[in-house]
Amino acid sequence: MTNPKIFAINQPKATPVAELSLPEKDKRLRSLIESYGSLIVAYSGGVDSTFLAGVAHEVLGHTNALAVTSRSPSVAPEELEAASALAVERGWRHLIVDTDEMNDPRYLANDGRRCFFCKTELYTHLDKVAGDEGITKVANGANTDDLGDYRPGMEAAKNFEVVSPLVEVGMTKQDIRDLSKRMDLPTWDKPAQPCLSSRIPYGTMVSVEALGRIGKAEKGLRELGFPVVRVRHYGDVGRIEIPLDDFERFESVRDGAYAVVLGAGYESMELEPKGFKSGGLNAVLGELGTRTK
Repeated sequence: MTNPKIFAINQPKATPVAELSLPEKDKRLRSLIESYGSLIVAYSGGVDSTFLAGVAHEVLGHTNALAVTSRSPSVAPEELEAASALAVERGWRHLIVDTDEMNDPRYLANDGRRCFFCKTELYTHLDKVAGDEGITKVANGANTDDLGDYRPGMEAAKNFEVVSPLVEVGMTKQDIRDLSKRMDLPTWDKPAQPCLSSRIPYGTMVSVEALGRIGKAEKGLRELGFPVVRVRHYGDVGRIEIPLDDFERFESVRDGAYAVVLGAGYESMELEPKGFKSGGLNAVLGELGTRTK
């Protein structure tokens, strides 16, 4: 592993998707993972990392594959519980590590580099686990669709020589969903669920209290029947983002949603009129001058 203080970024190049069929990508992925000999998968319980953990255990076996999940206030408790339960169900070797990004003032400052500091903390732990376990590679679940977005976590991955096998074989998000369904993984159609800190606008300090509010409000709204939901944290205002198609149904449960959001600790609730947009808070990065740094 390289020194984490080296901050050069060089994202892995993806094989053009059109060149390979889905079965060919799957075969190539399994061959690549086999070539590693042993592998740690940074396993969040999302679509991509779950698929990668499943393939790694199929190819390398229980001894040489290890799924590792971070536990911190920025991870919704139910996400950790679901990831752990699936690992047990599938017989995967699974380890939970406690990460400490909440004690890093650079992370708490919540500028455009927040994800870099978070992933640096995670990969520091995974690097140590790899050394302790004698495992040769650490992998993340990045796919080719991720490469078009602003993802400073990929810089951290480069610094620690973390591999991105799904990128290397040219897998898109849809490829991963399709193959996950074939493997009977329950996450094949799971909505994206980035860390809770991503709901806090850049420039607003991250706090355990804010993360707790966000997590509690989103859990309650999912229980009301909105699987795709974000509660953007604007001080005492919880601004709800849901797909536009869900607006009519939301009006029928607005009172219940209001009770959920206030019960989570907010003083008022707003519904974002433009609807849900993944990465919607990234628009201000240019204003903060952080996108190009």
